[in-house]
Amino acid sequence: MNWLFLQSGPGEAAFNMALDEALLEAMPRLGQPVLRCYGWTEPAATFGYFQNYSEVERATMLRPLIRRPTGGGIVPHDKDWTYSLAFPTTHEWYSLRAEESYRRAHELIQAAFALLDVETELATACKKSLPGQCFVGHEKSDVLWRGKKIAGAAQRRNKSGLLIQGSVQPPLSSLVRQDWQTAMCDAAVKRLGATWAELDMDMALREAAKTACARKYSQAAYNRKR
Repeated sequence: MNWLFLQSGPGEAAFNMALDEALLEAMPRLGQPVLRCYGWTEPAATFGYFQNYSEVERATMLRPLIRRPTGGGIVPHDKDWTYSLAFPTTHEWYSLRAEESYRRAHELIQAAFALLDVETELATACKKSLPGQCFVGHEKSDVLWRGKKIAGAAQRRNKSGLLIQGSVQPPLSSLVRQDWQTAMCDAAVKRLGATWAELDMDMALREAAKTACARKYSQAAYNRKR
């Protein structure tokens, strides 16, 4: 199947979340899986859609705090390698159980690191962490390097498709983000039979992201709604 790749570069925290939501909502129109890789213009933290804002506020000093469209816990963003995967309802990943799609996403990351000669493993069980803290402890199928969690993700399924948002903490300072992004694409070719094309950020996608950013993710009322 053809896959689309979007390298959107560094963005503000609210816009990053808005663009991921826009990609999910665009799935019926795009009709193909999308891998987006992006960064951050400033340190920030995102937190799960169902989390309580006051608890998040007490748990981290990072600002801004932006509510994600997906679940999960608090994720610090600065030098992490952030990505999202979006799938239309016609793709097999959409019909998978959440546990299975989570595992498959991390198998792809594990395969990408293998291409970079970095040996990782998937956690076979949960390890308790501080409440809401994504990278303290780990969940089943998180990516581990020498026993430490280096990659986690969160998901959302709706009538438009499946969105997976993930964060990777590079385990070695010698690794280069661009090399890892290339390895992700290569791993998808080898494991999933993907063929790649660049995604054009057309006006419809840009406007959808700008609208979601202005009306939701940049609004204190939205981020504090729980």
